[in-house]
Order: sequence, then C-alpha cells, then structure tokens
Amino acid sequence: MIYIFLADGFEETEALVPWDILLRGGAEVKTVGVTGEWVTGAHGMTLKSDISLSDVIEEKGEMFILPGGMPGTTNLDENTRVKEIIMNAYQSGKIVGAICAAPMVLGKLSILKGRKATCFPGFEEYLEGATVVREHSVKDGNVVTSCGAGAAFHFGFMLLGALDNAKEKEVRKSMQYEL
Repeated sequence: MIYIFLADGFEETEALVPWDILLRGGAEVKTVGVTGEWVTGAHGMTLKSDISLSDVIEEKGEMFILPGGMPGTTNLDENTRVKEIIMNAYQSGKIVGAICAAPMVLGKLSILKGRKATCFPGFEEYLEGATVVREHSVKDGNVVTSCGAGAAFHFGFMLLGALDNAKEKEVRKSMQYEL
C-alpha cells in the first residue's frame, strides 16, 4: 500500500502525477485526508480523500508520500500523527518521499541527516544535516526528495522505480515520457 498525505493547501500536481504514475505501475495507492475527508489544494481543486488519517495501517504501507504546496506543507508539519507515521516508516526502512516544500518535514525529523536531498528553492535551511543538491529528484537510501511541481513526473517515476525498476520503464514508455 502506498499512502499520499493530503492537507489543505497541497500542491495538486505534486500529489496527482505521482498518484497516477504509481497506479499505472500496478501499485495500490490511497490518498489520506489529513485535514478532513475533502481536501482543497493550493490552486482551489477540492478532492475527496480515499481514507482518513486514522485509517492508515502503517504495517501495510510500503511507501509514504508528502506533496508540497503552501500551506499544505505547514499543515503536514503541524500534524503530530503524520510525523509519527513518517518517522516510523523511515525507521522501518520503508520508502518515504517528499516534494517541493515538504522535504522540510523530513528535515525537521532529522531524516535527511547525512543524505543527499533537494527541495523547492528557499526551503534548504530546513533540510537539517542534508547535502543539498540542485536536481529534479534524488533518491538516497529509502528517502526520495524532489524540487517542485515541474519535477512531479520525475518524482513519480523515481518513486515507482524504487518499487519496481521494470514497471518504471514500462510506464515511462506507455505514457510517452520516453519515446
């Protein structure tokens, strides 16, 4: 199971593109409503989440994803349960992904110490202990970070590749990402 956490103010592209890529790759993906069943993105799109935060079954999760956006990232960062789930996943060796401003949450949890990471420009100060790189997406161990909405496809494919390299290549071709 893959969980994508949605809080009011999330960046729509950063949630929906990885969601779509992972689904096309055969993964079971659930959106998690952090601020309610209905969640409104940074650009006004309102989505009904698949499950509530209390319905997350950590043991069944293999990947946990935080989209960025504002104030979505702040809403994620202020939620104790979200941070607890992310920390437990990380410590269990499960894949944790964050894009745009959301790597800030990982940085504040000390998850990025000694790792390469990227984020939206201006949020580098929150990547505590990380070696900050200017790349679309970076995978270091079980952590995947990405720099923003324009890198959402790159992020989605990197996440899928972390699960299944062959599926990643197949979906890249089927979506015409690579000709």
